Amino acid sequence: MNLDFDVSKHSDQIIAWLTVNGIDLLMALLILLVGIWFARRVRDAAQGTLEKREVDILLSNFVGNVVFYVLVLTVLIAALGQLGVDTTSFIAIVGTLGLAIGLAVKDNLANFASGVVLILARPFTVGDYISVAGVSGTVKNVTLGNTVLSTPDNQKIIVPNTKITGDVITNATANNTRRIDLLIGIGYGDDIAKAKSVVQGLLEAESRVLDDPAYTVAVSELGDSSVNLVVRPWVKTEDYWGARFDLTERIKLALDENGISIPFPQRDIHIVSGGES
Repeated sequence: MNLDFDVSKHSDQIIAWLTVNGIDLLMALLILLVGIWFARRVRDAAQGTLEKREVDILLSNFVGNVVFYVLVLTVLIAALGQLGVDTTSFIAIVGTLGLAIGLAVKDNLANFASGVVLILARPFTVGDYISVAGVSGTVKNVTLGNTVLSTPDNQKIIVPNTKITGDVITNATANNTRRIDLLIGIGYGDDIAKAKSVVQGLLEAESRVLDDPAYTVAVSELGDSSVNLVVRPWVKTEDYWGARFDLTERIKLALDENGISIPFPQRDIHIVSGGES
């Protein structure tokens, strides 16, 4: 088999083609470069306008990306048309390839569709702390395929969007206020009214506890080894964990100072010795 390549012959052909089509090639490249630059400017302008109108960042990013890719595709078709390519056939080929690729990556397309649903429905946004699909974390980004979460210990979790739209979503930071639920057990021999007064005093002194809605301190149940009090103050969402940790510690110390016990489960074992037979 003769694998010799006639460089001079092909060079002549290339030069001849460039002589005839060189201007069209330069114009096509110019259309492509200017078009991509213009598409980026339009995308940035669209995102900036939406953000100024306080549109959710996920929706503004989605709209910007859609605008960008539509314009880039339009510019590519225009550049090919400048080179004399039959764009009608090109569009048909692109459509056929799109169908074939779609059948091959149907799972990715499902994630894409779910991403569109998440961006338009907006059950959460960047910065929200959510629990979904068995994981929890702060939303860092939502793409058309995945949602990226960051856990409190700084792990990165990537969740396919279909897992999210098909599951229950708990958004812990969707509202401005949250209720802290504490269960405090005191001994059966302790003064319930005194214990409630001690806890109420701590809540009144805590600046992060809101006046409205009002807090609750009440007996919830008579447990096996303790009288259980529910302590339910309301705080701003951003103060939730700090207030919860501080109140838990302060309630324990205050009850100790006032001689009120916090019992723990225990068992009394009675050993009965049998007489000699």
